Amino acid sequence: MLDAPVSGGEQGAQEGTLAIMVGGRREVFEKCLPIFQILGKTITHTGPIGTGQKTKLVNQVIGALNVLAMVEGLRMAHAAGLDLKATLRTVSGGAASSWMLANLGPKILNNDFAPGFSIRLEQKDLGLAVELTAELGGDFPGLHLVHSLFTRAMNEGLGELGNQAFVLVQREKEWSRFFVVGG
Repeated sequence: MLDAPVSGGEQGAQEGTLAIMVGGRREVFEKCLPIFQILGKTITHTGPIGTGQKTKLVNQVIGALNVLAMVEGLRMAHAAGLDLKATLRTVSGGAASSWMLANLGPKILNNDFAPGFSIRLEQKDLGLAVELTAELGGDFPGLHLVHSLFTRAMNEGLGELGNQAFVLVQREKEWSRFFVVGG
């Protein structure tokens, strides 16, 4: 038996470019590797059973914090009166660049909130990460912040939208005129 969660969303699944995090016995992993290679591009044996899921939760925490960073940056750019497309293009080419910025930033600017990965699933995974960190001990303030904000997004009825719709949480009047669900 293996645990093998994936990252890369719907597009990665369609294109066979998923990142696959596989936990379990090495010999079972090696036996299944040809199947994983059809589905994904980055296939990593992460250790014993259960480590695939833990690696996926790390991925979700980092991804959700990147979504938060992207949204805050775009909100700041908007509040400062900057051209959002020019700002997105500029920061995507610098040290702030990320998969979230490159792939979800343009969707936000085009009011495209269709799910590739939904807010509901992101919030669920962040809840699992909160449970894991409770077992691990330590302080994870970023995780707790982003989990609470994704929970707010769920409470605002955004759960079935893509996680880029996180930009709609706590929207100011000025900001909400720019971003209209479905608009």
